[in-house]
Amino acid sequence: MRSLLFVPGDSPRKLEKGLTSGADALLLDLEDAVAPGAKAEARRITADFITAARDRAARPGLYVRVNGFDTGMIDEDLAGVMLAGPDGIVLPKACGGADVARLGTKLAVWEAKAGTTDGATRVLALAAESARGIFALGTFAGASERLMGLTWGGEDLSADVGAETNRDASGAYTEPYRLARSLTLLAAAAASVMAVDAVYTNFRDLDGLAAECREGRRDGFVAKMAIHPAQVPVINAAFTPSEEAVTRARAVIAAFRANPDAGVVGVDGEMLDRPHLLRAERVLARLGPSDREGA
Repeated sequence: MRSLLFVPGDSPRKLEKGLTSGADALLLDLEDAVAPGAKAEARRITADFITAARDRAARPGLYVRVNGFDTGMIDEDLAGVMLAGPDGIVLPKACGGADVARLGTKLAVWEAKAGTTDGATRVLALAAESARGIFALGTFAGASERLMGLTWGGEDLSADVGAETNRDASGAYTEPYRLARSLTLLAAAAASVMAVDAVYTNFRDLDGLAAECREGRRDGFVAKMAIHPAQVPVINAAFTPSEEAVTRARAVIAAFRANPDAGVVGVDGEMLDRPHLLRAERVLARLGPSDREGA
């Protein structure tokens, strides 16, 4: 999974367009993109869309961003969409592993009602959208087997902090938000889940998006959220490993397979140890199943 596209849950036209965007997952939004008075209708539209789309061939993942625990609406959201069988739930304003575990308990009940496999519904946690969330980032490890990724939100975090802006004159994040981004990356690594980078809000600046994607990939993020279909091809290109990186990763893995008892192997004149093997395996994990067969 490389690209995760937000789509308003109350717009059938945008939901249908999302299916052809090329995104690896659609984040069907019941939270920020939907006005308070339109929540009930958004739940109905979203559920109908999931029901119609889930059996399509080669479809993207279908994740629903519910309203957070602090809103009092999460139970209504789950009641509205869970019987349709979404692939996952996006939990906003998550304050640590306890929130993910709490959500997991609710999902288990709905899975039982729907007759689906226990644990089938995955969770993507928006883990750093508030100051409280920042201080709970170290608690996600082991919280739930449902947890598949952590991400963060610079816009919500800056609102919570009371900042005038979260970027400087060059367009780069200012220090508090660079820190939040880095801590989210480390928290995802500690929890052994995907690190998903935040949205790039200037959807017309595709060059700026590409640069931020390259930086994110360099640092260890494996995917990025999008707010506009035009951003999806840029994100997919950035987070798809190059042929050179794939060839190198396969060579490293082959060398360790040929020497299973070795702690260090030689590849192209360079001595490599187990961390290099882990890095190579993670490169291939970003490929599709058919592409990984050559590993």
